[in-house]
Amino acid sequence: MIKVRSRQTVLMAIGMITLFFFIVSGCSTLKSSTSSSTQELAVKKDKESSPLYYDFGDVLIPKELKVDKKSSYIVQSPGFLTGILALKGDIERNSLIAFFQNNMAKDNWREISLFKSPRTSTIILFQKENRWCVISINEKDYNTYVEIGVAPTVNEPESGLLK
Repeated sequence: MIKVRSRQTVLMAIGMITLFFFIVSGCSTLKSSTSSSTQELAVKKDKESSPLYYDFGDVLIPKELKVDKKSSYIVQSPGFLTGILALKGDIERNSLIAFFQNNMAKDNWREISLFKSPRTSTIILFQKENRWCVISINEKDYNTYVEIGVAPTVNEPESGLLK
């Protein structure tokens, strides 16, 4: 599961404690309306926390990441899709690494390598039969920035040398 940074966790805990006191409070009409609204909140939260597929139909993205349209560049034509999808959010790096490792495997991507600096940067390289995917994760200030680049494989000349 994706781990959101501590300030969101604290706010969520305060909200849950407040909700708990309303439920326990003894007013039967408040109880019935609170339990139905609690169910609605649970359904809404499930929808909000569900990961999504954006431009690349086989690269799942956590819902906590938002697309940065100004920094994204996608090229699509019949039978061809490549580019860089830029995203940002308030998510811990290790949680994102685990998310991509688990979900890329489910979409038939094979992890080739993982480069993780001790400080803030990570690059994960995945491959499919005819495409590559590079995921770059960087933590800066209060956000985590993710760039997902997908490109087709390049066929090498038969001699193996470029001229």
